[in-house]
Amino acid sequence: MPNETVLQLDLPGIRKLKSGKVREIFDLGDRLLFVATDRISAFDVIMPNGIPRKGEVLTQISYFWFAQTEAFQPNHLLSRADDPLPANLLPFGAKLQRRSMIVKKAQPLAIECVVRGYLTGSGWKEYQERQSVCGLKLPPGLKNSAELPEPLFTPATKAETGHDENISFEEAARIVGSEIAERARAASLKIYNFARDYARQRGIIIADTKFEFGLMDGDLILIDEVLTPDSSRFWPADQYQPGKNQPSFDKQFVRDYLETLDWNKMPPGPMLPAEVVAKSQGKYFEAYERLTGKKL
Repeated sequence: MPNETVLQLDLPGIRKLKSGKVREIFDLGDRLLFVATDRISAFDVIMPNGIPRKGEVLTQISYFWFAQTEAFQPNHLLSRADDPLPANLLPFGAKLQRRSMIVKKAQPLAIECVVRGYLTGSGWKEYQERQSVCGLKLPPGLKNSAELPEPLFTPATKAETGHDENISFEEAARIVGSEIAERARAASLKIYNFARDYARQRGIIIADTKFEFGLMDGDLILIDEVLTPDSSRFWPADQYQPGKNQPSFDKQFVRDYLETLDWNKMPPGPMLPAEVVAKSQGKYFEAYERLTGKKL
């Protein structure tokens, strides 16, 4: 596939339902078409240029994890990674190839399902102030990036714009109902524990991740993307050193570059230099290759 960048996507004759920070969602009648573009956002601002083939990486990693976990967690996939496109999508094949998936229509839960296995990001900031993460008390003396005694389920609200906000489990239960919240917590921890152990054997620490679930005929199914460098923090295991921030396979590289600029973190975002784009792409490719054992 050419090393081109897909930033915007319209499919004449196919109704677009939503355009997110990265994904375009189209209505196929009784099904949905998810397409991952190469857009990259940081500090909730979409950058004017993207990372070539990033959408392909996100989609193929999601396909990989859906296949790994489907034995114990139902998901929304109606297509396999190598399935041919339906006839009405064939004219757009060059744009959709390897960056799209056809999925069931589910009712998404109104919460984000976050699992944290390590003390980092906003969790580390809160721990320094209150010795807790999302209100959950932790032992004293933990370092930045320390592995937590056990993974924590820390739900969040969904924000259409701006940041998602951490909420308590009790608040999540008020939003989606106690039974659904319990099921989502159990499913999130089970998937995370499985993926953490799998990835660790391949040299990647999954520090934390965000899952999306939906309801379909009363069943809780895993939807959207899963365990990608955009929805998770991936750290190289051979460089892991508690007590400081870790190098990562996710878009932290882009964030670190942006922190060096005189930019107020408001739209419009600055153009990313070619070397930042190339290094970011290399990180995404490496994450895919380590996890799957395949070249992209």
